[in-house]
Amino acid sequence: MARAQREILVEATTPDGEPLTLTAEDGEHVVRVRGQTLMSSRCSGSEQVMATLACAQGVPMDNARILVGGLGLGFTLRAVLDQAGTTTRITVVELLALVVDWNRGPLGSCAGRPLDDPRVSVHVGDLLDYLAVGGHGFDAILLDIDNGPEAFTVRSNERLYHPPGLALLRRALRAGGVLVVWSAFRSRAFEQRLRQAGFEARSVTTRARAAVGKGRRHTLFVAY
Repeated sequence: MARAQREILVEATTPDGEPLTLTAEDGEHVVRVRGQTLMSSRCSGSEQVMATLACAQGVPMDNARILVGGLGLGFTLRAVLDQAGTTTRITVVELLALVVDWNRGPLGSCAGRPLDDPRVSVHVGDLLDYLAVGGHGFDAILLDIDNGPEAFTVRSNERLYHPPGLALLRRALRAGGVLVVWSAFRSRAFEQRLRQAGFEARSVTTRARAAVGKGRRHTLFVAY
């Protein structure tokens, strides 16, 4: 089998000083940290399921306020937009300005340029800082930050998944709102932390690649 041709499009560093690259590989885009794959446009199935789970939990998709924590390659945002009504407003909070730039540039076509949609506003910065200064009143929060409850890209992201962060996330939801958290792995300890924070919680396992009947599986935590 021929080895994939890899073209480095952008080289940068994370806030922790780790090497971060965006590459093009045989028509796909891949983001790596320390040479290890963080996200790939080949694997978008589980991100797309997040919006479906929010709807299934009863979140209204007309005239709603939805927060997407972590832009990634734009697939979660695209899934929300595809199900949301014209009066729904979606706020994206992304820590890394360069990820926003990539989605407006070389990554834009991956998810159909979701940042161009007038229903979307973008805040660049730390999600907990955003919530602490008044980000609240959301019908749904879809959290796709780092590798899930164990930080892989930026160490400070772990704060989101522990009691102070979960308390802020719970306060940011309206009554009846839902939190959906993406993770590369299942974690009973994180489920327990969600319950200790006052949520009802369950885990849903989904395939990383929706159109493929095999391969890696990811976990989505649904909390309400």
